[in-house]
Amino acid sequence: MTPVALGHSDLRVSPICLGTMTFGEQVDEAEAFRIMDRALERGVDFFDTAEMYSVPAREATCGATETIIGRWFASRPGARQKVTLASKVAGPSRGMPWVRAGQGMTAADIVASCEGSLKRLQTEVIDLYQIHWPERHVPAFGALYYDPRQERSQTSIHEQLQALGRLVEQGKVRHIGLSNETPYGVHEFVRLAEQHGLPRVVSTQNPYCLVNRSYENALDETCHRLGVSLLAYSPLAFGLLTGKFDQHAPAEPGAPQQARIARYESVRRQRWGRPEALAAARRYNRLAREHGLTPVQMALAFCYTQWQVASTIIGVTSVAQLDEDLDAWGTQLAPELRAAIDAIRWEVRDPAV
Repeated sequence: MTPVALGHSDLRVSPICLGTMTFGEQVDEAEAFRIMDRALERGVDFFDTAEMYSVPAREATCGATETIIGRWFASRPGARQKVTLASKVAGPSRGMPWVRAGQGMTAADIVASCEGSLKRLQTEVIDLYQIHWPERHVPAFGALYYDPRQERSQTSIHEQLQALGRLVEQGKVRHIGLSNETPYGVHEFVRLAEQHGLPRVVSTQNPYCLVNRSYENALDETCHRLGVSLLAYSPLAFGLLTGKFDQHAPAEPGAPQQARIARYESVRRQRWGRPEALAAARRYNRLAREHGLTPVQMALAFCYTQWQVASTIIGVTSVAQLDEDLDAWGTQLAPELRAAIDAIRWEVRDPAV
């Protein structure tokens, strides 16, 4: 895999990123170590985590993922220097008071969260520090519409950038990024950075997969024109695009019970648990098989080869899953298959938005 640049930065990362939010919940420390060893062995040198991981979010496991990664670094001399490490500061609580006491995300919260992540990760610097979700009210995580009546913003984007800028000046963060952002948000972060001489965001981490291509509705143009890279998350739609739920829906007894969406009711209540998302995924999975591909191969090849995507974040619970996802690299989608994919999208649009 040829390294890709993130935004206008000097960061060069593998076009596949190891997502780690399962570490500490579905994946114990020993298996997490094996997964990270294997990822690095196979050329994946870009790891993504967050202060509030693991997922599903619980007070008992908040910060567990970063702690596991930190122990892996400590037990693997030289590994930290080989990995581009990304983490995130949580936005407003969203029903998780254990993340922080306040309801918003102040400049002081950003600094405190970064300090906590550095300690858990056992590192002196985070290469890419991202805002996990906007401090202001936006439709995200399955919400469809912006509602100005829900606005509770307390910290301006300028103040957030100033706090992040101080972390960069102190050498605790190399570059900054966003996540679950909107065209307005990306544009404002870039505009204010340029206006005030503050760090420029290099990436945004947003959902992007066959059942959620909402990124293509204006955000792709915004990021392309402003030089902000996409880190695509949930490329397999929480397992819907693997084919494992083609016979039995996640809540049915015949479904694989260790799969995230089957195991956790909280996940099924989210966008990935919508009946429309499963129905659309089954159509894509059937299309893949008709063209001699596995559902995983087609879904990942879609992300791996889209011009919009800089790096695709894959989350796994085993080394075998990791190998399957990495083996899909290099899979090409014929023009007629891409046309068929677009035809399905024209009918079903983005049911997991």
